[in-house]
Amino acid sequence: MDTADIVETPVRRRCGSEDVHRRLLNESLNYRLNRAAIENLAFAFATGQEQPSRAEVVTVPVVVHVVFGADEQNVSDEQIDSQIAVLNEDFRATNADVANVPPVWQGLVADARLEFRRASVDPQGNPTDGVTRRRTDVLSFSDDEAVKFTARGGADAWPADRYLNVWVCRLGGGLLGYAQFPGGPPATDGVVITHTGFGTTGTAAAPFNLGRTTTHEIGHWLNLFHIGGDDGTGCSGTDFVSDTPNQAGQNFGTPSFPSVTCNNGPDGDMFVNYMDYTDDAAMFMFTHGQILRVEACLAGPRQGLITAAGSPPPDSAPANSAPANSAPANSAPANRAPADAAPVGGE
Repeated sequence: MDTADIVETPVRRRCGSEDVHRRLLNESLNYRLNRAAIENLAFAFATGQEQPSRAEVVTVPVVVHVVFGADEQNVSDEQIDSQIAVLNEDFRATNADVANVPPVWQGLVADARLEFRRASVDPQGNPTDGVTRRRTDVLSFSDDEAVKFTARGGADAWPADRYLNVWVCRLGGGLLGYAQFPGGPPATDGVVITHTGFGTTGTAAAPFNLGRTTTHEIGHWLNLFHIGGDDGTGCSGTDFVSDTPNQAGQNFGTPSFPSVTCNNGPDGDMFVNYMDYTDDAAMFMFTHGQILRVEACLAGPRQGLITAAGSPPPDSAPANSAPANSAPANSAPANRAPADAAPVGGE
């Protein structure tokens, strides 16, 4: 095993989503304005000014872009399907290990009523298996978005208002994955996962071989922050969710309950949450407060992406549909949309 292979398989969780978020905030006025509207809607849901209106489970069409430099990085359909299966358990709270949530938090375990499936129709309306594959000369990628562009050695996104784009590649520097929060450019919208942290079989390597990196990054894509608040090890950060205890920084590995920081005893940090930094085998849940933020995201910037579970997907999106996450800078906040507006199909 050479040095590059050792670097390729992280032993400590590292997520690049917050770095991407800060970069976009610094570079894009449109992103800052979109984020303000998105957070206004999230606040309205959190405070009860807006109420979730959907009763059904909704299905998200997924396209997996496999970008590989070596044959072993060309993850199999089986590995892809193993990841989809994990997502469908984690977001429905049907994962077997949810029983490991400490009793004090069992009542906070939430079902997002979200399911995922590989896309069956491509952007041109043709049948697809929901997977693209491209060999690259790039040794490893970073969070600089290169993997999302064919011209930079990666693969171009499918329309972000119709698909969840997932790129699977070799990430360098110990990076497990990263996501773009809603409100950013459609061309880079989606999540990126290193192939050794994707799914539960094939190249997936412990301690990140249970598919939870993708669960974590899709959490960001649905507007969830790290529960540590991203303020280093201080106690002043927030994830804007009331039922996740304030904690000092992120937890790593497999902590023992309770792990008390920031005067949050006796129960301590909710290190079993998907939005912490623990190993795959130690994270089991989303909370009701987190799912309220997800509901706000689905009612706002992601509303054009989802279809009711069990309904046949349309052959294509309406010709005049605009990307759901690229509202004009002067557009009204998303919470001004009609409460009964039905989400439209995504592929």
